[in-house]
Amino acid sequence: MPRAIWTGAISFGLVTVPVKLYTAVQSKTVRFNQLDGKDGSRVQMKRVNAQTGEEVPYERIVKGYELSPDRYVVIDPDELEALDPKKTKTIDIEGFVDLQDIDPIYFDHPYYLVPGTGGAKPYRLLVDAMRASGKVGVAKVVIRSKEQLVALRPIGEVLGMTTMNFHDEVVDAEGLDEVPAADEVQTTDRELEIAQQLVDSLAEPFEPERYRDTYREQVLDLIERKAAGEEIAVQPAAEEAAPVPDLMSALKASLDAVRERTGDGDGGAPKAKRAPARRRSSAASKGGGSNGSGQGGAKKAKPAAKRKAPAKKG
Repeated sequence: MPRAIWTGAISFGLVTVPVKLYTAVQSKTVRFNQLDGKDGSRVQMKRVNAQTGEEVPYERIVKGYELSPDRYVVIDPDELEALDPKKTKTIDIEGFVDLQDIDPIYFDHPYYLVPGTGGAKPYRLLVDAMRASGKVGVAKVVIRSKEQLVALRPIGEVLGMTTMNFHDEVVDAEGLDEVPAADEVQTTDRELEIAQQLVDSLAEPFEPERYRDTYREQVLDLIERKAAGEEIAVQPAAEEAAPVPDLMSALKASLDAVRERTGDGDGGAPKAKRAPARRRSSAASKGGGSNGSGQGGAKKAKPAAKRKAPAKKG
């Protein structure tokens, strides 16, 4: 059963809601221990004094902030706690905003907040009020000696809390030299049309259960097979596909690959392009009927069907 990693209270206005904090995600990264390749013994990491080489016991370790090479200012944990003790136990909501106003680049790590002792009613009131308003609460809290900017929002019947990056922690993309200016790269209308068709052909609802960490699965399978005594033969690397000579060829090749995989002949192209073929077939049938001869009409309809066939293959 999950265990609470923090306890405190949410404060908004004059209302206080006791809460407990639980992590909302579980990392499943495959972790390896370091071993001595000579005999397989595990390698231990020790805290060693860089000057004397002496091992330093944990109780002698203090926190220091580097001012310059080899110059530190030592900070005691009690000094950090004394800066603002009340913040260490309070999630102080500073305002409510629309979720779409928050760029996803600001989100960091998700958590769940559940009501603490005596907090069931104000907790439910807060969740229901936020759900009805469609707003997200923006708050601050100190956790593990760090002030966190957080977003609070209902997730089902639970209140979710996501830590956020502060504005000055987000790297400005304009500072990336490798990104060319928009006016330095010229694209054609045809290239944009094909690119949009490719995007449309791959558009689908987001279903998170469809996506799996296939690399982790392969690593775990490798571990199980080696643990069972199986000899593992390293397979040669697969040959990379030849580079496509130009952008338009790459777009067309990608679109053709989607069409082949999905069996969609038009690959997401606008339906209006197929409409003339249907109208010609319909007009031919009507023309046959107006002659008063059903047989003559049938003969005129067949060429229209033959003209449509190549379009389906394209």
